[in-house]
Amino acid sequence: MIQRELEKQLTSKFFRGKVIVLIGARQTGKTTLVKKIVKKSGLDAIWFSGDDYITREELGKHSISHLKSLVGNHKLVIIDEAQYINNIGLTLKIMADHIPGIQVIATGSSSFDLLNAVNEPLTGRKWEYLLFPLSYNELINHYDPISEKGLLNHRLIFGSYPEIVEKKGNEHELLQLLTSNYLYKDLLIHEQIKKPQIIEKLVRALAFQVSNEVSYGELAQTVGADIQTIEKYIDMLEKAFIVFRLYGLSRNLRNEIKKSRKIYFYDNGIRNTVIGNFSPVSSRTDIGALWENYFISERKKFLAYANDYSNCYFWRTHAQQEIDYIEEKDGILKAFEIKWNPLKKVKFPASFLKAYPSNETNVVHPGNFADFLN
Repeated sequence: MIQRELEKQLTSKFFRGKVIVLIGARQTGKTTLVKKIVKKSGLDAIWFSGDDYITREELGKHSISHLKSLVGNHKLVIIDEAQYINNIGLTLKIMADHIPGIQVIATGSSSFDLLNAVNEPLTGRKWEYLLFPLSYNELINHYDPISEKGLLNHRLIFGSYPEIVEKKGNEHELLQLLTSNYLYKDLLIHEQIKKPQIIEKLVRALAFQVSNEVSYGELAQTVGADIQTIEKYIDMLEKAFIVFRLYGLSRNLRNEIKKSRKIYFYDNGIRNTVIGNFSPVSSRTDIGALWENYFISERKKFLAYANDYSNCYFWRTHAQQEIDYIEEKDGILKAFEIKWNPLKKVKFPASFLKAYPSNETNVVHPGNFADFLN
């Protein structure tokens, strides 16, 4: 089993009086990770699943004595798919406040349901973690750096979901199942989704625009919806961990574009499944977009697991000067140009270097990308 980077972080928080909330897209391995932690801990654990109707009924009863009777003498309390339990935030608050000596772990596959439900009741009472598809660091630690670098082209096409990595040879079929059975599940059952077909059209449109700036107005025309619906659905896609947004950096220059945004996929395999293109890297016309999506999503994993809270942007001016990716922390900028061709000369815009003198510039390509991911 591939060692997940969050395992040590989660266990280090045990029995500190707070609930551990583990979120992430479906099939990223949340349940597998928690089962491994429970097994290695040797602690007596009880497992509840929000998928079960009776469990939802019982955990939805907010009586201290009732919840104590459900927990019994168990030390670990696992609530899987907790977003399906009515008023789960209050349930978790009661457990945290009134059942001493236990550690509660709640998992969920959609932040718009689970986090909305627990944020207020669990203020100051929770540790929150996001589990991604497998990271580059996790893969090189399980295999080895040379082998994993040799699989770069494979990751660019098929991504890094655990099942895709572990069951080589069935990538097409597994990704189709993953996308059709799980990708939209939390979204399509949500009461705010009035037109499910719009979601699928929107995801496909976003997949074709990876690495490019996104216009909500153009998307609205493409999928046949109004701008407000596009904004709402993109927000929900982000909270279901399918895509994430980068906004344009704007601080000093008058001609910087202030309200621009790019949208990336958390996983290349999902993106390629949506557009139905599994052609090899050698024949791809979109290799630049694939490479940019891969590196930025991997860098996002790296920062999250390192508890690095840098702000992330891209940069562009009306004069079409641009930088692919920027991180800002404590006033220091790290600028990245992400190039598939390592021989291509890169020159950072003089206007950027003058406006932001406290910066570090990097050119990322297949020969050195690992230096920025571990």
